[in-house]
Amino acid sequence: MNDFWSWWVLVLLVANLAVAGFLFVWGQRVDIPVQPDGTTGHVWAHGVLREAVRTLPTWWVVVSAGLLVWGVVFLVLFPTLGGHAGVLGWTSAGQFERDQAANAQRLDATFARVHLASIEDLASDEQALAIGRVVFEDNCAACHGRDARGKIAVGAPNLVDGNSLYGNEPDQILASILDGRQGVMPALDGVVGQQGANEVVAYVLTLNGYHAPPDWVAAGKARFEAVCVACHGPEGRGSHAIGAPDLTDDVWLYGRDFARMTDTVRHGRNGIMPAWRARLGEDRCRAVAAWVYAEGQREIGAAH
Repeated sequence: MNDFWSWWVLVLLVANLAVAGFLFVWGQRVDIPVQPDGTTGHVWAHGVLREAVRTLPTWWVVVSAGLLVWGVVFLVLFPTLGGHAGVLGWTSAGQFERDQAANAQRLDATFARVHLASIEDLASDEQALAIGRVVFEDNCAACHGRDARGKIAVGAPNLVDGNSLYGNEPDQILASILDGRQGVMPALDGVVGQQGANEVVAYVLTLNGYHAPPDWVAAGKARFEAVCVACHGPEGRGSHAIGAPDLTDDVWLYGRDFARMTDTVRHGRNGIMPAWRARLGEDRCRAVAAWVYAEGQREIGAAH
């Protein structure tokens, strides 16, 4: 704050305090002319209502005087008078730093347990799960939803259905959170074309028990075995090692309608899970992994 604004604040505060003090004292001593009946002569409603003059209640005087005194004391103790730092030396920034340090000390004690325990053990620790849920909602819900069940619109997977692309084991979940993932489905339009994509999708749908034109299925199986088995395997069950999805489980990251599936085959997909190690730190990532793992176990248990 430069000197002009410091003096501006100082003048306004002192002037307001002086006016308030003057009115407080003068209001009790001023002699207001009254009629013989004790009223001022001001009437309303054709004389039904008349203005009277009464002495201020003692409690009101005491409270008001106390507030005025406290106002002066407050101005002296705290940094309110422009550039005046206040006798106590208190600042909002200093208070924030003290509170932040105290909170960090409490968190350090909590995260000491998170750092030492396994993900499986943390999955049964209610305090760790509460932390993991809050961190997840603050950082991950935008893509995966607050319930971690994903969003087809953005290609964010359901994290609790037991069908994670890179595996459902605690260490696999933690690795995805810490260091991220980048899954690439190559564009095959130049290899199979529109008709070839239709045929491949028709064959893939039969792996899930759906019906499709037999001639498309036969042609699609041949194309699949020539082009797709390197990633998805001869039975279409995918690979956690490279994040290739299982095509037999009827779980579709970008939706199961025919148009979306052929679009995936022709133009590919590029799914990126950002790395959170640098931003959240390992302990918070471990808490998130524990919460995701616990939610997945609960979901799987409910399904059975």
